[in-house]
Amino acid sequence: MRYLHTMVRVKDLDESLDFYCNKFGLQEVRRHESEQGRFTLVFLAAAEDVEAVKAGSAPALELTYNWDPEDYEGGRNFGHLAYEVDDIYGLCESLQNAGVVINRPPRCGRMAFVRSPDGISIELLQKGGAKEPQEPWASMPNTGSW
Repeated sequence: MRYLHTMVRVKDLDESLDFYCNKFGLQEVRRHESEQGRFTLVFLAAAEDVEAVKAGSAPALELTYNWDPEDYEGGRNFGHLAYEVDDIYGLCESLQNAGVVINRPPRCGRMAFVRSPDGISIELLQKGGAKEPQEPWASMPNTGSW
């Protein structure tokens, strides 16, 4: 058995692509549109995984956009997405500067949580172990739920 992808339903494909690609740094690997099924699938990968995802040897994030309006609630009901990152402080600062709320700041230098525009909880984990705690993160409180 091999893990292939995580599927997340999104209400606004453009807003979601702006978040996942422009702000979070993922790259679109492939797209499938079904006129008959009235949906669009967009597969995304982290920069280091693009070629592996294209080759089918690494998992991807699948955004599913249903053309007919639907209301999705409780985006956290399946758990969360998790990404290992090179610099948790740098990414959190970049996301925050782009208007993304850091729900659980990286106080410990190891872990943070943010949410997508559709309420999906995303865990960020520092690659190679925790960094030394530093401000403003060390004393920053949680915001909302994560």
